[in-house]
Amino acid sequence: MRREDFIYDLPDERIARYPTPERSASRLLVVEPGGFSDRHMRDWPDLVTPRDLIVFNNSKVMPARLCGHKDSGGRVEILITEILSPTGARALLRSSKSPRIGTGFLLEGGVRLTVLRQDPDGWIVEHNQGEGWTWLERVGHIPIPPYLGRPDDRSDWERYQTVYAKHMGSVAAPTAGLHFDAPLLDELERRGIQSIEVTLHVGPGTFEPVRTEHLEDHRMHEEAYVVTPEAIERLTRVRESGGRIVAVGTTVVRTLETLAQNASPGQALRPGPGRTRLFIRPGFVFRLTDALLTNFHQPQSTLLPLVAAFAGTDRIRSAYAHALSHGYRFLSYGDAMWIPRRDGV
Repeated sequence: MRREDFIYDLPDERIARYPTPERSASRLLVVEPGGFSDRHMRDWPDLVTPRDLIVFNNSKVMPARLCGHKDSGGRVEILITEILSPTGARALLRSSKSPRIGTGFLLEGGVRLTVLRQDPDGWIVEHNQGEGWTWLERVGHIPIPPYLGRPDDRSDWERYQTVYAKHMGSVAAPTAGLHFDAPLLDELERRGIQSIEVTLHVGPGTFEPVRTEHLEDHRMHEEAYVVTPEAIERLTRVRESGGRIVAVGTTVVRTLETLAQNASPGQALRPGPGRTRLFIRPGFVFRLTDALLTNFHQPQSTLLPLVAAFAGTDRIRSAYAHALSHGYRFLSYGDAMWIPRRDGV
């Protein structure tokens, strides 16, 4: 398919600049076999059952956006995209000139970064703050998406983060999870609806637009994930019992389907850390994901082809048209969409 197949007109006023006052107050477009229904996230427990297994991504957004100066005095903007070790990380750099190996950057509070080398996904840098990255919370900014058209503020430190975030490592929030608050999670538990957590640290590639004419020519950035043996056991159990595996967000889908791809048909899923460049687009065969909760995504993003692959391209075009004509809020701080698998499983 072509990139132009995933272009649609998104009026600027439909982009949610800020979240709703309450997380679970977001609207919910339910994509049903016969059409669409307009509901709210607080209704979502009515759409899942105790036979289902909900899968959340518990990655935590880093205060990854940094500003500093080169030793020569020039200004530099830095986005830490992946923590590699207690002192090393991969980063994207923006400055007037491309840095050289050994270039130093001075940040607030005496923090210094030094460029070690370049790789296909960015620059490898190290810091001078001993072992650990807690200093990011002192000098870093929450990397809210550029399309919000504003700097981050203190509210973003809470709201551009899921309430169940645990493991720091993402440069963007797993946004479907932003709709969950304690009362909604408590209601799911009260109804006996089970859940597990996986970790996929969201990199810049998840939200980077497709720039190639043909989707198959687009190259995804690599992202790290962790799935525990306990999570694998419960995924296997629900699959064997005929229940649904429910993905909260596209990052969960990519994690689940990477697990499936790494296991030959008939073989057990493998736990542990891993890495993925999986780019899901129409024609993809889903092996683990039975239902998807997701936000409304940017034109030309890699996430639109994923959702179209899951629900059907024409169905998603109609759903987006419905959302635009019915006042839904779009993108990271926007509303949600619920999509059971097309075959009704």
